[in-house]
Amino acid sequence: RADRTDDDVVHLFTPSLCHPSLHAITPFIHSSIMTDYMLIFQVALVVNVLITFRSSALWTKYFGRPVAAADDASSSSSSIELKQRHAKLLRKYLLVYLLATLSDWFQGPYVYALYDAYGFSQHDIAVLFVAGFGSSMVFGSFIGGMADWGGRRRFVVLFSIIYAASCLTKHFNDYWILMIGRLLGGIATSLLFSVFEAWLIRSHSDAGLPKQFLNISFAWAAYGNSIIAIIAGLVANKAANISDMVGMMSGSASASAEGDEGETTTTSSTLHVGGYLNPFDLALLALVACGLAAATMWEENYGTSDGGSSGGVASNSDGNKSDDEMPPAAAKKEGSAWYAGLKDAFVATMRSRDILLCGIIASLFEGSMYIFVFMWTPALKALIDENDDLPFGLIFSTFMVSCMAGSSLFSFLIKGAKGELLGVGVFLVSSISMAIVCSSNNSTLMFVMMLVFEVMVGMYWPIMGTMKGAIVPEDKRAAIYNLYRIPLNFVVLFSLLTDLTPTQSFLLNAIMLGIATLLQLILMKRRSLNGETEKSSLSSTTETKPLMEDQGVV
Repeated sequence: RADRTDDDVVHLFTPSLCHPSLHAITPFIHSSIMTDYMLIFQVALVVNVLITFRSSALWTKYFGRPVAAADDASSSSSSIELKQRHAKLLRKYLLVYLLATLSDWFQGPYVYALYDAYGFSQHDIAVLFVAGFGSSMVFGSFIGGMADWGGRRRFVVLFSIIYAASCLTKHFNDYWILMIGRLLGGIATSLLFSVFEAWLIRSHSDAGLPKQFLNISFAWAAYGNSIIAIIAGLVANKAANISDMVGMMSGSASASAEGDEGETTTTSSTLHVGGYLNPFDLALLALVACGLAAATMWEENYGTSDGGSSGGVASNSDGNKSDDEMPPAAAKKEGSAWYAGLKDAFVATMRSRDILLCGIIASLFEGSMYIFVFMWTPALKALIDENDDLPFGLIFSTFMVSCMAGSSLFSFLIKGAKGELLGVGVFLVSSISMAIVCSSNNSTLMFVMMLVFEVMVGMYWPIMGTMKGAIVPEDKRAAIYNLYRIPLNFVVLFSLLTDLTPTQSFLLNAIMLGIATLLQLILMKRRSLNGETEKSSLSSTTETKPLMEDQGVV
């Protein structure tokens, strides 16, 4: 917009917004502010513990209904075998996946701070951030779409290499090197949110696991990601303060892109270490470990058309597909054009209303999450004295505890309700919470409603993960998942490049989530009429194992 200033754009990229920053915990916050948020954090923590206990095996052991001895004997051997098989798969997945998310959380709070420390103008920094989202939308979609025939494990390793290269570029105070890093980071983000999930769903099918085990896997992943986020923030905060950032290589001046007044930022040193770069070095180490773990522990799998939505590929005696077995569909596509995967995914999405509805719903909800991350800080700061500050670290921790509670709540509720119906409830409650946030002038009520939304986020990931696993065809899974991210990135770019106030942004969230609720109702009705709910519902007549049940994961 012509009337928009660089300050309007760049406020969206402060550390507390890109990833709510744990390093913002400071001793000078007024006690009245801290006490209020501390009390809410303590309540949220207690609620999380209670919900997690209710969904755990401990509750079943001490308070569950006793099982008849005959029924227990008839099902014990098969149940134990399935649980052992699932525990083995889940350990492998969580190790790699949580290392990947650990690397992402390490970087989040320090991207803007690093660019600012290098002396770039606010306009230059805004362009860098927008370039990252644009790269995820364009390049990431095409590259991620190749994973179905190129091999999901291979592309997880590729993710590690690309994201590691992005981390390395942060050491250079050169605008165009940093721009390359942002482009690489956008591609890596698309792979992170598509290829890992595609590998997991196919591996469940190859291992011959019932669909209800997929609920457990996604619940564990969401729960673990929240814990990793808190740990990463604390560790990164400590690492960033160990040493100051210093230049190591002197030479010709490095220039940034021109700002609004044609000014150029120069520096006498290009290569830097220490300070804000330490979290990126930690991320680099996590990515190396992630790539090595995937290469050595994961079996390769591909997208094939012989098993329907959930794969269904014949497996060997161990329940796993041999690394050397390449499905015919994958071999055929090796000679296809580089864009063939995304093209086929687009055609499949347009021809299937269920796939299309699922993608729109996912984009609406995840788009609202990005807007929430951008806008919660200015919304809360508008309700406090200008001389006060928010306890960002405590707020972030409360958000993550709420997400964990949502994951545990899903694990409990899925035992008695269908996943599609739970999705309707999640979107409806999210819409109502955002409507209250945008209309409230009470900081406590606003924050509590934000926590309600975070609980719904914790429930959303396992619900949507398993729902996509049932709807999206296996041979185009990674490509379609990346296709889903195109409208999502449009939503993100729209929120960044328009001059919406926090109130307007949360109102937009409420509207988008309301639409998602209606579309979820339509999708649930369609699948019920087609008889697919019973076949591939998130719930099952077989009792779903609770989140914290002893699966041998920890």
